[in-house]
Amino acid sequence: MDRILAINPGATSTKIAVFDNEISVLKKTVEHQGQDLQLYSQIFDQYEYRLKFVLQALSEAKIELATLSAIVGRGGLLKPVAGGTYAVNQLMLDDLKKAERGEHASNLGAVMADHLARQLGIPAYIVDPVAVDEMEPVARISGLPDIPRASLSHALNSKAVARKVARDMGKRYEDVNLVVAHLGTGVSVSPHKHGRMIDVNNAQEEGPFSPDRCGGLPARLLVKLCFSGKYTEQELLGKLLGSGGIYAYLGTKDVREAEQRAAEGDELANTVLDAMSYQVAKEIGAMSAVLAGKVDSIVLTGGIAYSHRIVTAIRERVAYLAPIVVVPGEEEMESLTAGALRVLQGEEAAKTYK
Repeated sequence: MDRILAINPGATSTKIAVFDNEISVLKKTVEHQGQDLQLYSQIFDQYEYRLKFVLQALSEAKIELATLSAIVGRGGLLKPVAGGTYAVNQLMLDDLKKAERGEHASNLGAVMADHLARQLGIPAYIVDPVAVDEMEPVARISGLPDIPRASLSHALNSKAVARKVARDMGKRYEDVNLVVAHLGTGVSVSPHKHGRMIDVNNAQEEGPFSPDRCGGLPARLLVKLCFSGKYTEQELLGKLLGSGGIYAYLGTKDVREAEQRAAEGDELANTVLDAMSYQVAKEIGAMSAVLAGKVDSIVLTGGIAYSHRIVTAIRERVAYLAPIVVVPGEEEMESLTAGALRVLQGEEAAKTYK
């Protein structure tokens, strides 16, 4: 039996799980208060703050570190890589600390996994990191050579639910075409063609807006705003990632609160929620075109997929394209563990980050 500790740092939470092979023996989500996270100027500085919650959860569950076979963390904004399981190495840690592709809580997954694994003399892994890049050449062209399109997305959950939906269809992931819409703090919509995620909107700068991200913006007006003197570069980046989207209009990042306000007659809340659903549906339509309309299923996943209102609004616009499957929440902890187990049990070799 292999015992795996999985660590998944998110924007406002740290998810912790322990599996004995495929059997869950611990699952815990630690929610982080905004005022606590604001104490750290960079996400990398949150490392020790988040690590103490991991150790506390293990202690409370009476799980000894010495019983672990491996530790797997969520992968972050690394250089572009193919999907799969990677052994944590120093180059990976250095790149995550530099954060050249952006600041994101997922950058801490490999760091925390490596810190504990080194003490125990066991392997540390990441699986299907945010930087998974299986895009086809045509998808990289943006219209300006200085700004190539890049693949940064919720690859871990998107690939996990894609595999699950394919299994439920009685098929292999490699044998189906799917459009997967991950609806969470960020929104990423990806076409999966025979086991490869061949395109995706970068959830940090493209596609639909989300609870706190702007998504794609009118380029000319954004350039004018950048040079207006109204904001510093850091302030404007903060608006794009962290205080845009629903938050910019309603002052809340909680979709449930926005829905309650809409139900009580708040017209702005009603319009903003409709607009987010509208934009997600548009992106699903675009990614269906990438697959030339040959779509076996459209999958809605992520935390916002629990919203009946938003799922219904999206369904009304895209149901004509393909059957819709809703897999609310995320399968990330199971997927992290499965990736580590495949390596530990000799089903595949761990890839090397270069």
